[in-house]
Amino acid sequence: MKLWSIEGNTQKLDGGSMFGNAPRAMWTKWAAPDDLNRIRLATRALLATPLNGRTVLFETGIGAFFEPSMRERFGVAEPHHVLLDSLHEAGFSHTDIDVVVLSHLHFDHAGGLLAPWAEGRAPELLFPNATFVLGRRHWERAQRPHPRDRASFIPALPGLLEASGRIEFVEDGATGTPALGDAVRFHYSDGHTPGMMLAEILGPDLRDGQPHGGVVFCADLVPGLPWVHVPITMGYDRFPELLIDEKQAFLDDKLARDVRLFFTHDPEIAMVQLSRDDKGRFAAAHPLQRMAARSLRGGADA
Repeated sequence: MKLWSIEGNTQKLDGGSMFGNAPRAMWTKWAAPDDLNRIRLATRALLATPLNGRTVLFETGIGAFFEPSMRERFGVAEPHHVLLDSLHEAGFSHTDIDVVVLSHLHFDHAGGLLAPWAEGRAPELLFPNATFVLGRRHWERAQRPHPRDRASFIPALPGLLEASGRIEFVEDGATGTPALGDAVRFHYSDGHTPGMMLAEILGPDLRDGQPHGGVVFCADLVPGLPWVHVPITMGYDRFPELLIDEKQAFLDDKLARDVRLFFTHDPEIAMVQLSRDDKGRFAAAHPLQRMAARSLRGGADA
């Protein structure tokens, strides 16, 4: 199996919102804001093949579905669908994808499922040959969002997914799904949004009955390198204190099993190994900016 980091559209969001209650003097050391106080963010996907005999894409980024005024409002830099270009560069098309795994349905993670916006054209679902793997509890949240996060969802998307007849729901708490077999384990987090599902591609080494050496798609539990620091949360998180507790347990487990972290929003870094610094805090080691046909055992990119 090989792994690719697949870049999607980039965006700029308010730095204060992205770093929650962290003071500006702290977060500007990690991310330089522009004159509108916005910081640059990636919306990066992870491609794995063959995974349980299939070509699997973990998330799709924000895409280019916004009409121009909304694209400007949310700081989306490119008008075209960057994810499709990145797939092409890696030697794939959206029609080659057998499975799309969605941690949750916020627009910056699932907007890439849709074709680019065009005047007068209704939203159109891409990935015609893919099964869409999604947690059932989060699906219910997307169907009935709270006023606090209603704007984070794409109103037309649930109906398009349902009409495709290709959703494979993961029941709450389940660790796997038929589309991915025994190759992937799911972890859950409610702090950012209820029912968010974090997919771990299981590593090749088995010790004490547990897989070691895999990679986990961190979604919005750990959106980028600065958020490896446990107390740092986002203003967009629904339940920040819960998220901190979830993150602590999540990172303890991943460090113990040498599971690499894959970041969707970090503008520079796609994947890291976890370590601890001299004060015992979580830290990142061996950062990778990109991956192209990289093996889980760390072979050189093709």
